[in-house]
Amino acid sequence: MFTGTTASMPRIQTPRLGGTTGASASRRASRSINADAVAIETDAVTGATAYVVADGVGDHLLGARAARTVAAAAARSAAADGARAGILAAQEELLREVPEPSADSVLVVAVLPAADQPDGPCEVAWVGDCRAYRWNGRVLHQITTDHTVAELYRTRGLASTPRMDHLVTTSARTVRPDAIGYAATGSSTGRLLLSTDGVHKPLGIAAVKAILAQGDAAPTIANTLVDAALLAGGRDNATALVVDLPFRPGGTHGG
Repeated sequence: MFTGTTASMPRIQTPRLGGTTGASASRRASRSINADAVAIETDAVTGATAYVVADGVGDHLLGARAARTVAAAAARSAAADGARAGILAAQEELLREVPEPSADSVLVVAVLPAADQPDGPCEVAWVGDCRAYRWNGRVLHQITTDHTVAELYRTRGLASTPRMDHLVTTSARTVRPDAIGYAATGSSTGRLLLSTDGVHKPLGIAAVKAILAQGDAAPTIANTLVDAALLAGGRDNATALVVDLPFRPGGTHGG
């Protein structure tokens, strides 16, 4: 497992887990602290690997503590019991360990199957506006749907304001089990991206796709995404976790 947030230059983590390589990068931008967190854990029994990116709510130490708490708890539980279980474990841990109501976080969890299960699905669960994308070499698919007021308005055919894109409707502290976002996708070759809104909102999907399509290694891609978000005017903490998925003979090769 690892967690990593940095105030300026990122620390890059590149664990090799069953042939899968993951690397993260993070910048503080104009915030006073970096309240993002990253965690990865492989379960010794299931062989599954959980990847988590969390974004603490607010520009204060309680937000940073909440993000670190939920990222670690979600990775540990999701690797053993699945992505939804990771979100529920994160909520339980946050309520127990950081009871202050202002300590909260949003997060996204992706669980990849063990290396000896090439046809197993990739599970993704989330609350808030952290995202998961899959790039299969041709198409960039946004797996998650933001839990924001703006997205709620759009689904109802109503006009939204830019501010609504930053108002989340679920969080680790408040989410009900039936409101947890969930999706399953084939465990194909390509790249998986988990990001905080400080990356994907300044960039947009076309820029994210162009960067993921580059042939550079995961650490370089993670850094490029974060740097590009800040150059595009991003002011929020920006964190990207890039996972290069190995070729799995007999596996699914779709997006």
